[in-house]
Amino acid sequence: MGIVGHKREAARFAALDKAQAIIEFDLDGVVVAANENFLKTVGYRLDEIVGRHHGMFVDPAYRESDDYAAFWAGLRRGEAKAAQFRRLAKGGREVWIEASYNPILSAAGTPVGVVKFATDITCRKQEDADRAGQIAAIRKSQAVISFTLDGVILDANENFLSVVGYRFDEIQGRHHSMFVDAAEREGAAYAAFWDALRRGDYQAAQYRRIGKDGREIWIQASYNPIFDASGQPYKIVKFATDVTEQRRLLTDLRRMIDHDFGKIDLAVTTSVGRSRTAIEAASTVGENVDGVAAAVEELAASIASIADGMGRSKNATDEASGQATAVDGLTGKLSEAASQMGGIVNVIQSIASQINLLALNATIESARAGEAGRGFAVVAQEVKSLADQASKATDLIAVQITGVQSISSGVVGALGAILGSVEVMREEIFATSGALEQQRMAVRDVSGTMHAAAQAVKDISGSVADISEAVQQVSEAAARTRSAATALAG
Repeated sequence: MGIVGHKREAARFAALDKAQAIIEFDLDGVVVAANENFLKTVGYRLDEIVGRHHGMFVDPAYRESDDYAAFWAGLRRGEAKAAQFRRLAKGGREVWIEASYNPILSAAGTPVGVVKFATDITCRKQEDADRAGQIAAIRKSQAVISFTLDGVILDANENFLSVVGYRFDEIQGRHHSMFVDAAEREGAAYAAFWDALRRGDYQAAQYRRIGKDGREIWIQASYNPIFDASGQPYKIVKFATDVTEQRRLLTDLRRMIDHDFGKIDLAVTTSVGRSRTAIEAASTVGENVDGVAAAVEELAASIASIADGMGRSKNATDEASGQATAVDGLTGKLSEAASQMGGIVNVIQSIASQINLLALNATIESARAGEAGRGFAVVAQEVKSLADQASKATDLIAVQITGVQSISSGVVGALGAILGSVEVMREEIFATSGALEQQRMAVRDVSGTMHAAAQAVKDISGSVADISEAVQQVSEAAARTRSAATALAG
């Protein structure tokens, strides 16, 4: 090789050194050298890796495995290794590299060392893992099937086969039209559907499909054109979810909507009518309560007037009781005076008897005196006559006094009865007056309560009006909900 050849070789190596991570080992795997790109990739300084074994870049389990031993045995035999490798950087950080391990041959063609050219693909590997994870998740959760641009089935996962009820060998190589009914298959819309997919237009909707044995299936699906490196579609992948049960529930929901919202409409209409009736009734009750309140106020005024009259009656009764007591006292004194007069009459009667006796004696003595005593006898006779008249008068007086005493006793008894009746009347008037006062207080409380009730009825009337308005709003909301539910039910 000439100088020009050496220069070209040096230039190529310089280009590799600039673009790639390069590390050199002996045949036992001990690090001999490494460039800056490699050190940046693994995070070490050169002095931290020179003289150490390649095993520092792999995890312990792999380092102790037979595969790792066979890997270095092949390199020592001169066998190159190229692949994507998982390696460990400083601090245990995971890195992925795309690398080739190349034996360095002596002039005799025997291996004398190993050089590795590597590219850090950690970010790309993570992105690939993320995409692969997403695809795996989709394939796990959804029914997936792929077609050629002409609609011929290429592949299908277990989820899809479970939905349609077929085995894969029963659908592989057949056309997508096996899943649609004859009328749709022959229609212009179906042909336009596949024309759009061939142009690269994405399609998504709910689709009615036919499973094995003709059973109806509903799927929520997207048909996705897959593009090649030049941006041209080359196949179609469909991701689908079985919504047959949901569709059945929506059908039931539609029936329920038609039935239940009809009942709601009827109930709301009835509630509005009853609210209006309640408003009218509350208005009537309010008027009645106002009338009762006015009547109660008049009753309160009447009771107050009666209470005043009872007060005056009580005063008059008290005065009558006092006067009857005074008369009773005077009657007693009259009875006492009559009794005293009876004693005087007795004295007079006694004197009259003595006078009669004296007159009798005088008559006897005048008879004895003869003619001389005749004038005395005349006088004695007159005295006896007067004494008899006095006796008769005193007898009459005694009778009258006895009558007066009897009347006085009757008057005393009657006055006692009157006093008892007046006392009873006083107590009754007092009790009635107290009761009337309680009634007056109660009526005043009732009057206040009736006014409060009247206000409450007005408040109720207002509340019922608010309820009526709210029911009307409920009716409007129910109508909107019905429209939304109907739209949801499809």
